[in-house]
Amino acid sequence: MILNGKTWKFGNDVDTDAIIPARYLNTSDPNELAKHVMEDADAEFPQKVKKGDIIVAGKNFGCGSSREHAPIAIKAAGIQGVIAKSFARIFYRNAFNIGLPIFESAEASEKIHEGDIIEIDADNGIIKNITKNEQYSVKPIPPFMQELIAAGGLIEWTKRRLKERAS
Repeated sequence: MILNGKTWKFGNDVDTDAIIPARYLNTSDPNELAKHVMEDADAEFPQKVKKGDIIVAGKNFGCGSSREHAPIAIKAAGIQGVIAKSFARIFYRNAFNIGLPIFESAEASEKIHEGDIIEIDADNGIIKNITKNEQYSVKPIPPFMQELIAAGGLIEWTKRRLKERAS
């Protein structure tokens, strides 16, 4: 899996309320959630972000409540992945459950700036900063987790497996 995109930079301890504010949790419609993604961290972000962009953040991204709405809002906004120094564990699991690729790399988190164009090679654990002509290492996503992402998340992966078994 190779991802390419422009980066948006956020700091440490970005909680799920900043990712998708609680006032929008009266819906589970991904398209509606996408309209408000990260707006409490940057009010203009939902209008600025483009399909294929990548979020880069500091430590403990996705802390706070365990709401699955947070990674859903990110993915529905067209953001193809998140790089952070570290992730809150429940966000980490929820991201893979809904098919959002995430990558832990302290080096990339520190050295990538907003607007940099990067390429992520998830199979080999390499992040290339095209803008700066630099390369950072990241733990490769295990094959099973890549299957979840490719399927669109755990529910879709499970549906495919059940369909395969029935054939």
